[in-house]
Amino acid sequence: MAELWDVYDRDRNKTGRLHERGQPMNAGDYHLVVQIWIMNSAGEFLISKRTPGVTGWANMWETTGGSAVAGDDSLTTALKETREEIGVTLDPAAGQLFKQYISPHSNDSGGALYDVWLFRQEVDISSVVFHPDETCGAIWATQEKIHEMTGEGVFLPEEVYPYREDLFCVCRVAGVHSFVKIEPIHKGWSGDQKYCIETAGGKRLLLRVADMAQYDRKKREYEMMKRVAELGVPMQQPVDFGASGSGEKVYVLLTWADGEDAEAMLPLMSETAQYMLGVASGEILRQIHSIPAPDTQEDWEIRFNRKTDRRIEAYRKYKGQALTSEGEEHFLAYVEKNRPLLKNRPQCYQHGDYHPGNMIIAPDGSLFIIDWNRDDFGDPWEEFNRITFTAHTSPHFAAGQLRGYFGGEPPAEFFKLLAFYIAGTQLGVVGWAMPFGESEVDFARKQNEEVLRWYDNMRAEIPSWYRKDLCIQRTDGVPYRLKAPFDFSFLSKYGKVFKVFDEQDGGNVCFGLEQDGERIFLKFAGAPQVRYNGTPEDAAARLRASVRVYQDIGPHPGLIRFLGAEEIGGGFATRFAWTDAPGVGRMYPAEHRRFMALPADQRVRVFEDILDFHTHAVKRGYVAIDFYDGSILYDFERKKTVICDIDFYQKIPYRGEMGLWGSTRFVSPEECHCAQGGVMDEITTVYTMGAAAFCLLADSDRSPEAWPLSERLYAVVKQAVSDERDKRQPSLEQLIREWNAAKGP
Repeated sequence: MAELWDVYDRDRNKTGRLHERGQPMNAGDYHLVVQIWIMNSAGEFLISKRTPGVTGWANMWETTGGSAVAGDDSLTTALKETREEIGVTLDPAAGQLFKQYISPHSNDSGGALYDVWLFRQEVDISSVVFHPDETCGAIWATQEKIHEMTGEGVFLPEEVYPYREDLFCVCRVAGVHSFVKIEPIHKGWSGDQKYCIETAGGKRLLLRVADMAQYDRKKREYEMMKRVAELGVPMQQPVDFGASGSGEKVYVLLTWADGEDAEAMLPLMSETAQYMLGVASGEILRQIHSIPAPDTQEDWEIRFNRKTDRRIEAYRKYKGQALTSEGEEHFLAYVEKNRPLLKNRPQCYQHGDYHPGNMIIAPDGSLFIIDWNRDDFGDPWEEFNRITFTAHTSPHFAAGQLRGYFGGEPPAEFFKLLAFYIAGTQLGVVGWAMPFGESEVDFARKQNEEVLRWYDNMRAEIPSWYRKDLCIQRTDGVPYRLKAPFDFSFLSKYGKVFKVFDEQDGGNVCFGLEQDGERIFLKFAGAPQVRYNGTPEDAAARLRASVRVYQDIGPHPGLIRFLGAEEIGGGFATRFAWTDAPGVGRMYPAEHRRFMALPADQRVRVFEDILDFHTHAVKRGYVAIDFYDGSILYDFERKKTVICDIDFYQKIPYRGEMGLWGSTRFVSPEECHCAQGGVMDEITTVYTMGAAAFCLLADSDRSPEAWPLSERLYAVVKQAVSDERDKRQPSLEQLIREWNAAKGP
């Protein structure tokens, strides 16, 4: 019977088609091949000898491997091939997928997807059973023995195992008794092979493996990392450095950095938190730059002018090939005009690639610097040329980085040099990106456009993302952002600040305070809040008016508990019982993502909690104004919904004297026309509840395709958000009855 393979695409997805072994494969089709390395506690590998009559590589030694038959996955194939070829039963728990790669098939136009498995298992050679059509011998061999056999031409050549030296290096460095897991890392731009190694004691390490040609470069990098670590810089600690046993690879072993990539996490954080981490990164960079360049270092002006000449030459080459982007001539003009700025510049040690993509935010919220493989010596201010990536990710982080580095406002001459270094970097960047594919070219073009906007086609010397008006102050060590300084010393009356919410747009600054083990939430109006364009007096007046709302509508089990209010600190404050339930609105990206990942039935219960509260509010004679997902708190542990921020709720009927408030995803047509005296009442709240249903269950997408529940339930909430008031449900009770009926028994 013919052997059949599953056909895969290049991304390792099954196509649903089968291929008969021995027949030519179609271009673009792939099949799965596994290679299995078995290593004992002595660091030796179990290799087998191919039988004299086998097709291809007869009488030669190899490691076990073979193609996956239709229906078998990678691990199943590894276990099956080992059992069939040498009669050894492997423990699946002892294996780990070491590497995956693509290699052209040897005799057709298709290709092979390779999975390389490493098993740490003891095997008694006397128990090996040979398959007469495939194997005829087996031995344990050291790395050195395999190298010797390869040189003698009796072991399969290196092109069959292009990863072999990396595997040997990893196994030798990690130590055959100490590691329990090796996981390849595919992120990053360096040519190093990277692995996360987990030891038997639960410790994780980072192993970087490079070709021996980089030995001197890697040794210097390792020694400099040791020197930087001695300064107390938060970074991976150097553990070991050396060459593999064969002398073909060089390795660097470092401690692991626990946490999340700063580049991914920063957009999920408050702007204040982004700024403060930026300040920390600037302070860290100043530490790094405290290491001077060696006395033998070439003069910076000479060295960098030579580099600039190369960039201009490349730019003109790419321009001649129509590979540059519009506006790059502004970079060239700025560079040529400002070369004199390089004169007498100092030099120091540089990280070489300092931006959030090479930073980790640790579990405690601190910053950790990684990836030192581009380190160098040069002008300390030239290190900021990567701030184009930083400001793209987080302008607040970038601004904080500059202020942290300089301990305040950067000097004017810094911005001139920064613009020079950035302009030089951007020259010809589109042509540089060509070898990396269309997506990188597109990114380079967009980055050029962005940089030219920041600098007004290089007519400005301070980029537009840099904010001079940022005012960061602290209370009890907790930072927050204001338009101008404000005295919050009166907060000590309520306890110690442990949390600040400074990005609301209603003119309030909110605090979490603790005193004698009791926590409260305090909302204060009267300070120059950063996102509010009105006067502090107007904000305080609205906050005073909200007291009656909480008193009239509360108490309710779904409403945050109101404790009291008073005139204080030149403004007005309201106090509430603290809840550990975080907000789930879009302004809290991490919590919002977590909430939307909850099962639909759990989010349905939250919606029904909101309906219950608003039924209560309507009975108390109030219409929901400025209710949106930012008003919803959810305790993930206790599965409890809490409503907050009902400050703008109004007595029914209400006409829009107050102006338009609220998220556009929630406001009804009559609220949009409040200036024309639109009436808001219970039917308005019906609209708001329909909008809430779409928000909580379909992330505010009102299309039928995005709706996760039944068509009948969709019809109910779709009716609730009708632009025509008389087509909505006439009351909340009617909306609830229709909702429950559509849910069914």
